[in-house]
Amino acid sequence: MKTKLEKRLRRKVQIRKAMRNSKRPRLCVYKSLNNIYAQVFSLDNKVLVQVSTLSNEIKSEISGHTGNVESAKIIGAKIAELCKKNSINEVAFDRNGYIYHGRVKALADAARENGLIF
Repeated sequence: MKTKLEKRLRRKVQIRKAMRNSKRPRLCVYKSLNNIYAQVFSLDNKVLVQVSTLSNEIKSEISGHTGNVESAKIIGAKIAELCKKNSINEVAFDRNGYIYHGRVKALADAARENGLIF
């Protein structure tokens, strides 16, 4: 019987295999119980843009708990804004093995609404 972590890591490997041929920067999402993180990596795996609920500018926008859907929406909007500043319009969405549901979906939808193309 496989654990949740083993299942997520297996999905993660499959997602990364599919992205290997992509010519776009990769928007990677990581979530913990209390926070959510988003990073945009170049093709050679260098971080171009990053934002999380731990950064001071985001903490002031979030009231209360940082590990919820509302926080994910704020992170998605902020990552899209930073990508536009760095002239990144298209990214490949790497959900990092997480199911496309809840906070991951909220982050992706907010990024799309603010002009980022997946």
